[in-house]
Parts: sequence; structure tokens; C-alpha cells
Amino acid sequence: MIELHNITFGYSKKQGLYSNLNLRLEKNFTYGLLGKNGAGKSTLLKLMAGLVFPNSGKISVMGQNPAKKSPDFLENLFFIPEVVDTPEMDVLDFGDDYAPFYPRFDKELFLQLLNQLEVPLKNLKELSYGQRKKTWIALGIASNTNLLLLDEPTNGLDIPSKRQFRKIMASCINEDRCIIISTHQIRDLDSLIDRILILDEGELVINAGLETIAHKLSFQKFDSEEAADHCLYAESSMGGTYGLLENNGDEKWGNIDIELFFNASIAHKKYMQNLFSSK
Repeated sequence: MIELHNITFGYSKKQGLYSNLNLRLEKNFTYGLLGKNGAGKSTLLKLMAGLVFPNSGKISVMGQNPAKKSPDFLENLFFIPEVVDTPEMDVLDFGDDYAPFYPRFDKELFLQLLNQLEVPLKNLKELSYGQRKKTWIALGIASNTNLLLLDEPTNGLDIPSKRQFRKIMASCINEDRCIIISTHQIRDLDSLIDRILILDEGELVINAGLETIAHKLSFQKFDSEEAADHCLYAESSMGGTYGLLENNGDEKWGNIDIELFFNASIAHKKYMQNLFSSK
């Protein structure tokens, strides 16, 4: 679905972001794109969507160069940015304006999603920011593109809306679709994603499936910090001390704490890269 080969990119000559970035993503997966602020998550999505262009290297998305913006490429991709902008028009008219650009747009599904997300059918200027964000989410899903890119989709959503968002996203996954969700609110999406991508300082640290992570690492709770001394990484909280260590060979699926995994991957970058690059 997506291949990046030796991508170098920076917004200026003095401010490089990526250097020789390589990445391969497949359809029928939902990817969680994680990273600290400034790690390059939004830029990576924009590169895939053809909104910015690499200084060097090659990008192939659905077999095409995004920079060429061919009609058959654009009609098969929907990008929802972190900060959405909407015109002063009725919600339904907004959907009707976008529908011609997406041959598989499903207006009935669009209406259904608006109802599930409790978006009033009013002029967009009368809606809250969260309601406008949900309008974009409904539009993106109803467009039925094979590639759906979402940048911080839960920003601006209240707790019930986040729960409904997870339910809706789970229902729209199919074998021909690739979904990439960039977020720093990891716990909002931990029930949705199949694979984890972690960026740090413009470098890809992790590209791994949850099953692989569960086979290679064990996530455990300890009574004290001293009891977790042997862990690769550990954190203490009000609930106790939580740590992870390499699995002892038990292939049984275990519970994964994505936030703990992310923090460990940043703290022990080279170790984790070596662990998950091994075959």
C-alpha cells in the first residue's frame, strides 16, 4: 500500500527532519502512529498525501507518486488534518460538495455516522469545534477510500464522543483499506490498532504488530520499584510499578500496555530497534 525508500525531508536546509527514512505499510491494517510533539508524525502523513514533498528518496502510495496528485490517486485517499477548517455552509451541503470527488461515497452512511456522532444538521459555523471535527470524520469514513489518514482525530472530542469514535472506526475496517491514525493520546486508540509505528526525532524506531510485541515482551506489575530492577523499563504510579522485559519464550498472547511500550521505546531506542528488527 505505502513504501518510503531513503526519504530525506526538512522544512528548511538548516532544519532537517527525516534522513534516509524507510517504511513499508500494508492494507488490511490499522496503524497507530505515535511520537512526541515535533517527532514528525503530521509531516509523515502529509508526505503520504502529497501535501509536502521529500528532498530526496522515493514515495509510492497505492502504486503512485503522491506528488503527481493524479485523480485516481486523490479519489482513493482521504486525509483528516489535526486542525480542521470548514466553510460556512450546511452540514449536508458540505457532504454533497465533497461527494463527487469520491466515487464510492456513501451518503446514507454519512447520515448514519452524523447521527451516531450526534452532529446537528445545521450550518457548520453554528457547531462547536468538536462537532465540526466529527463532521470531517464522518465524511472521511463515508468516502470509502482505500487509504484513510487521520491526524490526532480525538483532539476536540469529549469522552462519550471518543468512545463512539472507537466504535465507528472498528466497524469501518476492511481487507482493502489501510488506516493510519496519528496520536499522542495513546489510550484513546489502544483497542483499534493492529500495528504500532513509533517516530522519534525524525527516525522510525518501531514498526511492529501487536502479536509480535506480545511475543517478544512481557508486561508485568510489581509490588515495588526494587522488584522491577531486572526490567528493561519500569514506571511507578499510584497503582503500583509496571515494567516490561523480554519474553521468556512463552508464546501465549499477553496484555500490552501501549503507553509503557512507547515510553520504553523512546528511553531505549537502539535496544528496541534491534529487538524488533530481528527476524
